[in-house]
Amino acid sequence: MRRVFLALLPALLVSLQVGCALKPGKHIDKPDDAIIAGGEYFRIGTPVVTWLDVGGFNAYRVDKQFAPWEEATWDAFKDTVPSYGGPQRYGWRIDRFNNGRADFTEEEIEAVRRNWPLDKLRDVVDQFVIHYDVCGTAGVCFDVLHDRRFLSVHFMLDVDGTIYQSLDLQERAWHAGTANSRSVGIEITNIGAYPVDGDNPFDRWYASDEKGTYVTIPNPDDPRKQQRRPGKYYTARPDPVTGTINGSELVMYDLTDEQYDALIKLTAGLIRVFPKIENDYPRDADGNLIVDELSDEEFAEFAGLIGHFHETNGKTDPGPAFDWERVRKGVERELRRW
Repeated sequence: MRRVFLALLPALLVSLQVGCALKPGKHIDKPDDAIIAGGEYFRIGTPVVTWLDVGGFNAYRVDKQFAPWEEATWDAFKDTVPSYGGPQRYGWRIDRFNNGRADFTEEEIEAVRRNWPLDKLRDVVDQFVIHYDVCGTAGVCFDVLHDRRFLSVHFMLDVDGTIYQSLDLQERAWHAGTANSRSVGIEITNIGAYPVDGDNPFDRWYASDEKGTYVTIPNPDDPRKQQRRPGKYYTARPDPVTGTINGSELVMYDLTDEQYDALIKLTAGLIRVFPKIENDYPRDADGNLIVDELSDEEFAEFAGLIGHFHETNGKTDPGPAFDWERVRKGVERELRRW
């Protein structure tokens, strides 16, 4: 009997441990570096704050996050909502009017109405759309998108490299027009690009020292501008970068190194979750970045990383300073590590 007991002891210990872990009311930590797709967690190796976390941005909420409470409820502002808007700032990835995909059968629609099985979600998502927010911080970005414009985006990437996820990736965020049904979107904190000979806000948003150029956030006590990891964050290149996007000659400052590092890990993670997203961006026959809107045929065929300016000629983000090759090569390294 003693031998039998000793032989069964490891299994009994595992059973006790599992029982303790599943004890009702026991607090269980979730990964702090995971994104959510179809209700499942996927770790990406860099900090992520989801809509479920303290300090997160919740695009499922109907009320405004940054308005005074008496002005924040749906009843208080519903009469001011644009014609395209409503209580929800997002939709289904099945959109019969503007999906650019094959029609869905009634059976397929019923299969995803409550929650998308991951295999079906993987069959739909094949683009990652990159924006800059022209807001300067993730909090201001969410205020503008959610509270004022009644739009949404899956991710926001702050100056300090913190990624905020506001929606499950099964949702159709409203961020990039014809790309919405097939894409994941990210707004990267950056004050944006401006005409070379025009006015810009750079003197209020950037300063320099012996190490380079760093971001200076105006009115930093504004609750929408708080960084999760306060510090001095330097642009990846010290000087402004000029370039032409959709026919306009523009100038802007680069992202921070922390933003690039986080974006690379997120992109690699998305490619693992959604294998149809290729680790590449639109290029011409010589391998150079295409800096104009894609034709309808090019857009329909392309699967990978795209700028908002590739989707429409009315946009210029993520601008001329965005380092596509740094991202692509970084993602390539991350994928090899896995």
